[in-house]
Amino acid sequence: MLGHRPHPTELVEKRLHGEGLCDNVVQKATIKSHILCARFSSQGHMPELGPVTARLKALRERTGMTVRGLAEALHMPASSYAAYEDPKKFKKPLLPVPLTMKLADILVEKGAPRELILGLAGISPSGDLMVEPADLAEQLDAVLLDEVEVGYSMGGGSDIADFPVIQQVPFSRAWLSSLTSSPASSLFVARGDGDSMMPTLLDQDIVIIDRSQNMMRQQDRIWAVVYGGFGMIKRLRALPDGSVQINSDNPAVSPIIAVDGEAFIVGRVVAIVRRI
Repeated sequence: MLGHRPHPTELVEKRLHGEGLCDNVVQKATIKSHILCARFSSQGHMPELGPVTARLKALRERTGMTVRGLAEALHMPASSYAAYEDPKKFKKPLLPVPLTMKLADILVEKGAPRELILGLAGISPSGDLMVEPADLAEQLDAVLLDEVEVGYSMGGGSDIADFPVIQQVPFSRAWLSSLTSSPASSLFVARGDGDSMMPTLLDQDIVIIDRSQNMMRQQDRIWAVVYGGFGMIKRLRALPDGSVQINSDNPAVSPIIAVDGEAFIVGRVVAIVRRI
């Protein structure tokens, strides 16, 4: 006879009962920059609960809300919200704190336990240890940049018409000011996929993109560009006939010629961050 298999939300309740979460801020140096990573870590040994995507889906279904209905309540496109429930698209261990707080305001009224919702972001049930990301950044003389989950593909490209922001990443204020004079609101972080820009950019390298720089003033700079509805990180060269040559650093990848507004610039890549 098969034993009782607990529902994921039952496991969450057991885990959170009587146990809290503490804040852990880790400052890491990289080859090209100093990134300040703020994260929540568990206090003591806590059992595995499965991916946060499945827990979010279970909580939504518990309230009877549809993906579209919850997305509308969050004031975001349905496909953007759906990415947070898709383990192939959202691979982070925790949800962003701002999104989680909005979810709590909506789902608690529908009967979902607040402590289970807050647990999606690694926040203790009591909330006593909760620290706002903006407060952490201010204490560390950092600024918060949005990180895009879907990203700009360095391979075949990825559809960026509707991509979600998964979290805000703290970066050293002094280091960013050495890259660009643009305000933090003009900057965002993305990760590339593929090898078409090797050896300059490797798969999963982090790039910082300045959206205020969207006009070509110098040849062969690296840009975030949209071509044919797909986002790419490429070198751009303006040609005499008014077209733009989209180049990959990998010699095995052929250039693309874009004409008549087929491509538009999102921003210039001002930094590459690589783990070693």
